[in-house]
Amino acid sequence: MSVKIRLARAGRKKSPAYRVVVADSRRARDGRFIEIIGYYQPLYDPPQIEVDVEKAVSWLLKGAIPSDTVRSIFRKAGVLKKFHEARAPKNRQTAQPSA
Repeated sequence: MSVKIRLARAGRKKSPAYRVVVADSRRARDGRFIEIIGYYQPLYDPPQIEVDVEKAVSWLLKGAIPSDTVRSIFRKAGVLKKFHEARAPKNRQTAQPSA
């Protein structure tokens, strides 16, 4: 099963609001999802972004693939930075040249 992190439309006509959801890639845009991990409201100035960073990093570590828009939202929210820190080896030792 291919899992994606993407936006699901909510809100009224001409007034979009989006949920950041984890869903099976074969499901419809606003169809069934696995978990809601945040929301995005683009009409506010600046746009409102609320993401549960821990859940997002957890799903990314499990192999979920974010859409392009969600990737940019994650970059603004600092999720990708936390993801790369969590993915890096814990005991990173620099190679010492032998003399």
